[in-house]
Amino acid sequence: MNPQTIAAVARILPPSVRENEPMSKHTTLRVGGNARFFYPADDLETLAAVLPALYHAQIPYLFVGHGSNLLMSDAGYDGVVIQNRCKGTRIEATGEVYAECGASLGSLFAQTQRAGLAGLEWGIGIPGTVGGALVSNAGAYRGNIGPLVQTVRAFYEGAVGEFGREWLGFSYRDSRLRNETPPRTVVLSVEMMLSPASDPAEVMAKAKQYQAERRAKQPLQPSAGSFFKNVQNRELAERFDDLAPALKDAGVVPTGFLSMKAGCMGWCEGGAMVSDKHGNFLVNAGNATATDFRRLADRVKERILSEYGVLLEEEVLAVGDWGATLPTII
Repeated sequence: MNPQTIAAVARILPPSVRENEPMSKHTTLRVGGNARFFYPADDLETLAAVLPALYHAQIPYLFVGHGSNLLMSDAGYDGVVIQNRCKGTRIEATGEVYAECGASLGSLFAQTQRAGLAGLEWGIGIPGTVGGALVSNAGAYRGNIGPLVQTVRAFYEGAVGEFGREWLGFSYRDSRLRNETPPRTVVLSVEMMLSPASDPAEVMAKAKQYQAERRAKQPLQPSAGSFFKNVQNRELAERFDDLAPALKDAGVVPTGFLSMKAGCMGWCEGGAMVSDKHGNFLVNAGNATATDFRRLADRVKERILSEYGVLLEEEVLAVGDWGATLPTII
């Protein structure tokens, strides 16, 4: 950043801003270089005022939540990283749910369950924020956030406005929010509609079952959750006699299954490893770098492409300043 930009940042951001903040402290992969400026935003209206000021001053910014779906570069980010800590919620017994996008998805599930609502039980073990869930249309166990959304309040093209579900362009583990380079749109809050539960205890029991299944399958080392999207390819699904019938009927092949079949589990690049417990988890086995993860991800993609003729798509977003250091086969 040049001195003029640095001076502009100082004028725009609250005193809570920090300089040269290690992003390895704010991502679940525990990698990433420094953010030139790091702004922990905990008041929604202050944030809604800061965003237009940064935008019109042409100061680069990156918006993050819990960092559970991010691969921050080793070089970090020469701009303002804004961490959304705005957690306000409002829940009505009739099913209307309002949440600021820094709220934890797991916490929001717990609040809605206590209010007698159903619909978010799949989110109990997902470590991200509501905003992160919207970016990637997060989901599990045949549920996802997209169909629950009614409207969002978002900063878009220089101004804050209200938008409907269709504007977000939800698809499988994707939305319009993932497809901006650089990302500029920021969703501040969301209104959703859930269903009154006939038996709230049954909702909690189902959620606890999902949570137990996750813990049994997923590694304990630092990770970003599922690194790649599952493959939706009916012809490929038909090739595997040992694929679960429900998945075969749906034409879905889990990437963890393909990784296991292709012999990728246990592969290492530096401190990054394909988990030997789940083939779609790339974990920090100790002192990994972002480039280690990038190289390992591309190695897995190359093997799956060679063995099965499909190019995996990543759920995890590579962000920050990569320059020429981002090896990729895409």
